[in-house]
Amino acid sequence: MESAILVLNAGSSSLKFSLFDAGAPGVLSAVAVGQVEGLGTAPRLKAKGPDGQVILDERRSTTEIGNHAQALQEIAALLGSRFVGTELVGVGHRVVHGGPEYSAPLLITPQAMQELAAFVPLAPLHQPHNLAAIRAVEQARPGLPQVACFDTAFHRTQNEVAQLYGLPYEFYERGIRRYGFHGLSYEYIAATLPEVAPEIAGGRVVVAHLGSGASMCAMHNGRSVGSSMGFTALDGLMMGTRPGNLDPGIVLYLLQQEGMSAKEIEDLLYKRSGLLGLSGIGNDMRVLQESDSPRARLAIDHFVYRISRELGGLAAVLGGLDALVFTAGIGENSALIRRLVCQQAQWLGIDLDPLANEQSVARISSVGSRVSAWVVPTNEELMIARHTRQLLGL
Repeated sequence: MESAILVLNAGSSSLKFSLFDAGAPGVLSAVAVGQVEGLGTAPRLKAKGPDGQVILDERRSTTEIGNHAQALQEIAALLGSRFVGTELVGVGHRVVHGGPEYSAPLLITPQAMQELAAFVPLAPLHQPHNLAAIRAVEQARPGLPQVACFDTAFHRTQNEVAQLYGLPYEFYERGIRRYGFHGLSYEYIAATLPEVAPEIAGGRVVVAHLGSGASMCAMHNGRSVGSSMGFTALDGLMMGTRPGNLDPGIVLYLLQQEGMSAKEIEDLLYKRSGLLGLSGIGNDMRVLQESDSPRARLAIDHFVYRISRELGGLAAVLGGLDALVFTAGIGENSALIRRLVCQQAQWLGIDLDPLANEQSVARISSVGSRVSAWVVPTNEELMIARHTRQLLGL
């Protein structure tokens, strides 16, 4: 391997990485994937090779890895020792918010960093850490090209009506609009459907990206025309620790009647709600599915209920539905959630094949189903690597 592209996805307490072989024209293959998790508490560096074999799995002290810059140093040391002689030609980053202007990947410049920092209030759980990873790379390798790939960019194809809120129009002009998120995942699915499901690729498709963060996107001919998330990543479906759709009057009530501060409400909405808040057990769907607690089942039922409501709304946006696609951690791995959602969606014409669903094959609806249902694994990292190579002309 002569040249490589590094992809970074920074979270509040983790730094995920993927190294792609960029030497072969038209082909990008991951040669190493991993992450540093537990930043600031109990750091752990994990990495695997292309066939899933463990390269490294070590716990470190907080003095060794206490922030994103130190995590990057450890990742660089690991990859440098394993891929001797390989030239790193660029770094691609997942950046959650690109605002109203950025509808395509962007080569990072000092001016761009200033503009992206202005979106921190719109994605406080993600944007600061995304930018911290960019700064860490710049500090370690000054001049190395870096590319920001935005989770909001895919949704910029939505028309003005779909992006509006019912506020005075000047707020829309000031940037208060529906942005949508998980765009890199949806973009990957849109690019993959012509290969795995060509019969639906150009049709009316709702993609359900179900994970700790969850959303849904209505796509027509591979383009976003509607999404469940809006101005921030709090909207739409209930998530692991976020409530999803919420009457804004609740926030006013918490401020005025409960005496909560803005910071306390932020903590409630981003960290203490969702599956965690309803179940009182945790935010991991696997744990909830195995629990016999009534509140765990209540959380699951509400999760499915919200998906069903959004599916109906997005089908209306599309003027009908040809297919439903499940992706991301829960969507790809939970046969129970897929079954419950498809049962609720029988009125739309989805007839689930129970055996196919349990086996998690690509098509999980019956042959005669008027609306088909699918499981398509997502790969945001590969999407970022593709954008990085294209933008850098590699």
